[in-house]
Amino acid sequence: TPFGKMDSRNPEIIQLAQLLGRTPGSLAMKLVNFASLDPAITSTGRVGLSGASKGDREIWNEFHNDWEALAVESNGLLASLSPAAAATALPDVEEELLPSYEGLTKRVPTEVRIKQSFFRRAVLASYLGKCCMSAIAEPKLLIASHIVPWSKDKANRLNPRNGLCLSALHDRAFDLGLITVSTDYRVRVSNRLRKQSKNLLIESALCKIDSQPIYLPEKFRPEREFLEWHHEHRFKVNQ
Repeated sequence: TPFGKMDSRNPEIIQLAQLLGRTPGSLAMKLVNFASLDPAITSTGRVGLSGASKGDREIWNEFHNDWEALAVESNGLLASLSPAAAATALPDVEEELLPSYEGLTKRVPTEVRIKQSFFRRAVLASYLGKCCMSAIAEPKLLIASHIVPWSKDKANRLNPRNGLCLSALHDRAFDLGLITVSTDYRVRVSNRLRKQSKNLLIESALCKIDSQPIYLPEKFRPEREFLEWHHEHRFKVNQ
């Protein structure tokens, strides 16, 4: 939930408060207490509230950066309150084949769907629901794209700082190494695409954004080491 939406009028906060038997105001206040412990928020001058308790700090320290435990346990707690709410939080994935966490291919178990959903929600919320290169804001066209593929870095497969919010077109170009993002957060386009600049779609959607800065997220700014990995191992600058 973006910091600016941690208030009692947020429909998601209202819904969860009802499941917890709390008031929306008390839940919003708890979220802002957690926000006061988040360096990604406090480093920007926003301070949250000063009422974070010892218990709040213990929970923060337990789950901060332990993305997999957070995703699985939070969904389990939600399911204990409302199975229907937990089910709707999962992505619309049916019996299709997707890569497993071991880099193999198998049917998607519920736990993998939970983790996929967590990563997508965290990345899209961080970028305020718009592609960081094109500003497209249609959710059905947006993908939480891994910078370093999950098969290459298991420790960061759910780390939102290993994600970019991209449109389906930009996600595919990024995955194929036809575009990348530099460590100063600017788009770089491969020479292969530049040679196709007479193609109106490639020119307007890809070539035109070369050297342009991406829209930076509210939090979970991409880690430079992940961007360096993509530039070194995926970007096909001269191909």
